[in-house]
Amino acid sequence: MNRRLFSGTALAAVAAGLGLVHGRAASAAGFEVTRSDAEWKAMLSALEYKVMRKEGTERAGSSPLNAEKRRGVFACRGCDLPLYASEAKYESGTGWPSFWQSLPGAVATKEDRSYFSLRTEVHCRRCGSHLGHIFDDGPKPTGKRHCLNGVSLVFVPA
Repeated sequence: MNRRLFSGTALAAVAAGLGLVHGRAASAAGFEVTRSDAEWKAMLSALEYKVMRKEGTERAGSSPLNAEKRRGVFACRGCDLPLYASEAKYESGTGWPSFWQSLPGAVATKEDRSYFSLRTEVHCRRCGSHLGHIFDDGPKPTGKRHCLNGVSLVFVPA
């Protein structure tokens, strides 16, 4: 084994061990709503599947929900659980729908160590679908910015 191959293999092993490899599938363990991979693929578009089940990210500015201003709730596309009230939505200037808080008990979080950084990933607590990330640069009263992929959400008008 030459030095370049050894170094590359060692670096890949370290990255995988630290959880730096992106594209992990959301685990079905512990969620109220579970589906097989084939069922998820059948009910979601290719982009929805990539974002919700493989923890991808939609292109900034691509979601019509970014401009949604009506009263209502934003629910999980995977299981219809209400996640965010329109009253908590604000214009963050990021190109993704952003909220300063979720509905009580609607979401769960976990550490995301992809891309050589530590972030807080947010997902639906009922089906585990990936929603986006939470950052500490939001408005009062929470100071949080729930930066979400619009393809993970369905808007339900009041």
